Amino acid sequence: VQLVDSGGGLAQSGGSLRLSCAASGFTLNLHSAGWFRQAPGKEREGVSCISRVDGNTYYSDSVKGRFTISRDNSSDTMYLEMNSLKPEDTAVYFCATFAPCTVHNGMVEGYDFWGQGTQVTVSS
Repeated sequence: VQLVDSGGGLAQSGGSLRLSCAASGFTLNLHSAGWFRQAPGKEREGVSCISRVDGNTYYSDSVKGRFTISRDNSSDTMYLEMNSLKPEDTAVYFCATFAPCTVHNGMVEGYDFWGQGTQVTVSS
């Protein structure tokens, strides 16, 4: 049972990247899921979540309006489209299941199981 992140890389400030997440050993679409990130020397930060119940999406204030989460039920894959990237978005991004999606003080919370992570680096 695992989550597999992919799609990270290097982008310039103002650029875009798309992350993908697939599950092995279970059906991702049966879970609320999303991403959190961790930059060197900083605490984990929830990024986004999509609810399994109603498909509602949630974003932390730091990425709202720039990132879009979605899922493809036919392929059981989740995506995070990241636009208008900033150097402060540089971090390892972890695909995760959430139980459930919650937002507290402008930050997405509730992740309980995650993958190995993928590096996103944004140059200024």
